[in-house]
Amino acid sequence: MSQAELFHSRNILLNALSEDDRALLTPHFERVLLEREMVLAAPDEPIAHVYFPEGGIASITSMSVEGDRTEVGIFGREGVSGASLLLGADQSPHETFIQVDHSHALRISSATFMKAVESSATLQRMMLRYVQTLFVQTSQSTVANARYQIEARLARWLLMCRDRYDSDEIPLTHEFMAIMVGAQRSGVTIALHVLEGAGMIRSARGRVTIVDRDKLEEIAGDSYGRAEAEYRRLIGPFGEPKAEL
Repeated sequence: MSQAELFHSRNILLNALSEDDRALLTPHFERVLLEREMVLAAPDEPIAHVYFPEGGIASITSMSVEGDRTEVGIFGREGVSGASLLLGADQSPHETFIQVDHSHALRISSATFMKAVESSATLQRMMLRYVQTLFVQTSQSTVANARYQIEARLARWLLMCRDRYDSDEIPLTHEFMAIMVGAQRSGVTIALHVLEGAGMIRSARGRVTIVDRDKLEEIAGDSYGRAEAEYRRLIGPFGEPKAEL
C-alpha cells in the first residue's frame, strides 16, 4: 500500500499522524472487510491484530458471570482496536466486535504495530492520547449509567453512533441497544417510544433514524460531549461539536 493510498484512508487517527509515523505502519497494512459480529479481539486471548476502522461501529463489551453483555465503549473511524497493548497488556477481559458494518479496516499484526510504537515517541504519544479519549468515554458511561434515566442514556449512545456513521439512518437492533445502555430490551423499546414521541428519532425494525440531533443532545445532557471534546483537543476534528464543555 502506497503513502497516497494511506493518505486517503478515512481513519481519523491515522490521518492525524505525521508522515514519518504513518510510514512506520503503511507497508504492513492490509485492508479487510468488516462484517457484523466479526471479533476484533477475543476476551482473555492474546491480541493477534490491531484494526483501524474506516467506518462502521465496533463495540467493547464486558461479560458478566451470568453471561450478560454490557457495552463499556465504542469506536469507529476515529479509533483503533487493541488499546490494552498500548498499556503493556497483550490481552483484555473485554471482547471487541463489529456491531455496525458496511466498511473496511486497515489491519496490522500486533507485534509489528507495537514495534513501530516503541520505535517512535511521537507515534506512542498519539496512540496514548487516543487511549485517554477512550478512558474519558468509559468514565462518562459510568456516570451516565449511575445518574441518568434510560432515555438519556439511549440518546447519548445514539449520538455516539451517529458521530461514527455517515447517515442519520443507523442499523441498530433492540438487542444491541440493550447492550449499549445496560438495560432490558423491553426498557429500550419503551425508551425508543419516548424519544420517537418527542420527535427526536424514528424507529423501525432493526433501524433508528435520527430526526432532531439538538433534542437528543438536550436530553443526553452532560453525559455526552466530554469524550468527543477531548478527542478534538488531543487528536483532531471528530463528531459534530456543540458548546465545548
